[in-house]
Amino acid sequence: MNLTEKNTILITGGGSGLGRGLAEAFHKLGNTVIIAGRRKDVLQTVAAANPGMQYEVLDVQNLAKLKNFAADITAEYPGLNVLINMAGIMKLENLNEAVDLSVVDDIITTNLTAPLHLTAALLPHLKQQPKATVMTVSSGLAFTPMAMTPTYCATKAAIHSWSGSLRYQLKGSSVEVLELVPPYVQTKLMGEQQANDPRAMTLNDFISEVIQILATQSDAKEILVKNVYPLRFAGDFNAEKFDLFFELLNGMSRSSGSERDYSHEEASAAPYC
Repeated sequence: MNLTEKNTILITGGGSGLGRGLAEAFHKLGNTVIIAGRRKDVLQTVAAANPGMQYEVLDVQNLAKLKNFAADITAEYPGLNVLINMAGIMKLENLNEAVDLSVVDDIITTNLTAPLHLTAALLPHLKQQPKATVMTVSSGLAFTPMAMTPTYCATKAAIHSWSGSLRYQLKGSSVEVLELVPPYVQTKLMGEQQANDPRAMTLNDFISEVIQILATQSDAKEILVKNVYPLRFAGDFNAEKFDLFFELLNGMSRSSGSERDYSHEEASAAPYC
């Protein structure tokens, strides 16, 4: 994502927390920023504090309206070239007790289904731009889950997996796919306690490091601040080996049905296809 060019950026969940932090940072860099969220009063307050920032009321849980929203937003902002799927919710769940399936459904819809639907609705427009970016937002907990928030962690693991597939399928297009992987940050995602927890990374530090990575690491696929390393690379995970196997596996899938010779390494991977 080229920060030196003037982008038009849509950020869902842009009224608070990480979304607002990124929105304000991108706005200060001279980009056109549109924040979207459910609460009009909150969006208006953020926009008023950042003259020139735009806002649109959007409830991502209303999946039926996302396609029309995409059509309307691209008509109003034809230069839209960046989508950041920031909207998310995180709730405690005790699976030893009766599970509130409405909570499960809300988390899945907001964190997983809505980003997939909105991205699909906007992709035809984004692919027409000279340069475009889709930024998904997973979590360090996608890699090392916290058992007290099982559905949240599962949706973030799914977002990570889907982001890799989307990136692979969009190879050769004008659209890059970035995955933002936050650590524990001082926001109100889990309430006031998190916002004031000294163990959490401050929001300002997180945003500053993210902007630095975007500005200096043009080849980064995952945006990883150092605080998330312990979660992202827990155990013996080898990112280089994974990337190699990922390319191998998907290269075989792409050529499925055609005649070709497989190396010994490819043949050993075949059972996992």
